[in-house]
Amino acid sequence: HVQLVESGGGSVQAGGSLRLSCAYSGYSDSVYCMGWFRQTPGNERERVATIGSNGSLRYADFAKGRFTISQDKSENTLALQMNSLKPEDTAMYYCAADPYCSNPVNKWRYWGQGTQVTVS
Repeated sequence: HVQLVESGGGSVQAGGSLRLSCAYSGYSDSVYCMGWFRQTPGNERERVATIGSNGSLRYADFAKGRFTISQDKSENTLALQMNSLKPEDTAMYYCAADPYCSNPVNKWRYWGQGTQVTVS
């Protein structure tokens, strides 16, 4: 039974930081790509950052220099450190896993329930 559970969302002022965490279980992270995505009402879910099974990192342009994705395979956790937050970063943030980092967002296999981030 695959589970991804996000935590760490909340409200923060512009310029502040948040650290999101995702605890996962039920599949082998040695063959899965993991990522963070976000979505605002009325908009499509977008990719924030991914980390491949080999440790390769990819970031959306808006995330470069501000966000850092990391994974602790010994603890089965995925994290997203977000610094210099902006009001436009306000969204529901999701943790996800898929065999292929390059798959379109709507094809990713496993998803968490999301955690809300609000920047004012």
